[in-house]
Amino acid sequence: MARNIQSLERAAAMLRLLAGGERRLGLSDIASTLGLAKGTAHGILRTLQAEGFVEQEPASGRYQLGAELLRLGNSYLDVHELRARALVWTDDLARSSGEAAYLGVLHQQGVLIVHHVFRPDDSRQVLEVGAMHPLHSTALGKVISAFDPVAHSEVLEGDRASLTGRTVTEAAAFEEVLDLTRARGWALDLEETWEGVASLAAPVHDRRRMPVGAVGVTGPVERLCPDGAPRTELVTAVRDCARAVSRDLGAGRF
Repeated sequence: MARNIQSLERAAAMLRLLAGGERRLGLSDIASTLGLAKGTAHGILRTLQAEGFVEQEPASGRYQLGAELLRLGNSYLDVHELRARALVWTDDLARSSGEAAYLGVLHQQGVLIVHHVFRPDDSRQVLEVGAMHPLHSTALGKVISAFDPVAHSEVLEGDRASLTGRTVTEAAAFEEVLDLTRARGWALDLEETWEGVASLAAPVHDRRRMPVGAVGVTGPVERLCPDGAPRTELVTAVRDCARAVSRDLGAGRF
């Protein structure tokens, strides 16, 4: 019978430890828990870090799961499948809201627009499929950052540039925005990315309840937030659309 490769077994044990324990663990904690010499544990962690499966916090030196690991875990869901499942629902969202509807996914520290339904009027519009939107200021980006651990890590470590006078850039204040987003299940961009433009978004989940993207609407502030807050019917429409796409992906009722 073929023998298991010990180094791979130890690497797998480390990943399980980081996934099931505290959010971050130090080298000594990992080594002692797994019964390994520090040198051995450090060598494996260094390899996992090089491959993106583990990240090390610069300030404390502690380790946590890396972005590449979660991307691999979600790789079974093809972006084209997500878009195919969302086609009908985003068409309905644009028609019912009277605004442009978007479907976005996390990509390279930003939001990649994978589907765009034009606003249902005769105005001139530009197709934004393939465009990259900021994670920290757009409604799509905030939702993804709030519910996706990989996006959350990347947006906190990345450059939160001030795009308008309303953009939230300070880390603690931005965490409060994400906490609010999680609590209410949707995000708002009120002129934080473009002057005069507002957007609403809600998360899309797969059959494991993992966040795989977000859907939302974008339009002039005076239409989306006439009194400084989003219209209730728009929030309901966006959330209903996100839930419908999630159900089509196997998430069930939630």
